[in-house]
Amino acid sequence: MKIKLGVFFGGKSVEHEVSIITALQAIENMNREKYYIVPIYIAKDNKMYCGDLMDDIKQYTNIENLLKVSTQVTLAQRDNKVVLLRTNKKFYENEVYDYIDIAFPIVHGTNVEDGTLQGYLKMFNLPYVGCDVTASAVGMDKYVSKILLKENEIPVLDCKCFYKNEETEDIVKSVEESIEYPVIVKPINLGSSIGIVVAKNKEELEEAIEDAFTYARKILIEKAIKNLKEVNCSVLGDYEDCKASECEELDKTSDILSYEDKYISGGKKTGGAKQSMNAGVLKLPADISNELKEEIQMLAKKTFKVLGCNGVIRIDFLIDEDTNKVYVNEVNTIPGCLSFHLWRAAGKEYPELLDEMIELALKRNREESNMVFSFDTNVLEGYANGGLKGGKGKLN
Repeated sequence: MKIKLGVFFGGKSVEHEVSIITALQAIENMNREKYYIVPIYIAKDNKMYCGDLMDDIKQYTNIENLLKVSTQVTLAQRDNKVVLLRTNKKFYENEVYDYIDIAFPIVHGTNVEDGTLQGYLKMFNLPYVGCDVTASAVGMDKYVSKILLKENEIPVLDCKCFYKNEETEDIVKSVEESIEYPVIVKPINLGSSIGIVVAKNKEELEEAIEDAFTYARKILIEKAIKNLKEVNCSVLGDYEDCKASECEELDKTSDILSYEDKYISGGKKTGGAKQSMNAGVLKLPADISNELKEEIQMLAKKTFKVLGCNGVIRIDFLIDEDTNKVYVNEVNTIPGCLSFHLWRAAGKEYPELLDEMIELALKRNREESNMVFSFDTNVLEGYANGGLKGGKGKLN
């Protein structure tokens, strides 16, 4: 019997469109003999939709029309199944649109990749692919993940964190007192290079701060490496066992790899579902020594385990070519294209990668099913007899 696989994508995120591409590309490579696939599109207002056209990339050039011919749904539990209910059911329609056995979140950015969607799915006791709530949230927050990695002796660049209510003048002063120009300014919880700017002087820093705060209420500022090489490595597995992929090296048209580099100029050189979105702007394998490659792969696996990840993640590394020192830059808990090109270079084709991710999710669900999450207690009986006014019944 086929597994009913609900693929969630889109969401209220600046990486909404990238998520659509990643998800539909994955759907195209899923084994239809193993899975009955239910595409579930999350619109930018967080409403969910299903329909016969949801897996057709051409339909997303006019999303308004697509939604008119689609069915708005919401999750619910019916008996022992998680079902998709029609939210605007017509009198002749069945309330239940479909059901799913397992969820595959293929989303990017805030409000979806950051643990929000994972927590929602967990409330329904629904197995889901990828990192859990904690790992997703920590991986998304660039500052929190840096602190955790640093505590575990994984090399990261020193940085400073600031909130939106702080005055720009005070932020600039704090940065100039502790970090030498050039510096790099980042929204704390975005990917795809959105809102990330290199500042070489005070004026550029002020502009970068204002821009970053339009995307997040918390930002991170760190030293920018002048002679920089950027290398990515993916990891697949869980807490018991994980393995690292081939490494890729990124080219860029400016100080940082931009959104345009990744998805627009690079995308024009790619071959649809057979290529990664940023395949036109990378070198695969990376032009690094075997020793450096092994160091990066070792750090990638250590990072994966420290953060408690599951499934496939991608870790972005910075190499200071003046010192040959390697730093973990950031973690992508649901990477663009699920980094399938890195695994293909390591001998694993995309359908096999997707199968392994799904198996890891089912394994975690089996393990959690054997854990105790509640126990019998008479605490409510005591309050029922003694009332709720306080006194002896006061909770500690």
